[in-house]
Amino acid sequence: MYVIFKQSRHNYGTRKIKKELEKQEKVVSRRRISRIMKQLVLVSNYTEAYFKPQKKRSNEAQIANVLNREFQQEK
Repeated sequence: MYVIFKQSRHNYGTRKIKKELEKQEKVVSRRRISRIMKQLVLVSNYTEAYFKPQKKRSNEAQIANVLNREFQQEK
């Protein structure tokens, strides 16, 4: 399993490692693979999220009152 992870350049997670082991006719559960990976401190490159949310929201920009509009609402 460690060899499969190294050959994938640290990209494979439990699902792909399981598929590779099935090709070698070895039956191992994803939970067992996950436990072994945790013991060996193997973390896939794709485990970390690359999307970082924007702090400034696009619809909350301050808009100037260029036309100097004055509205009076009547009941």
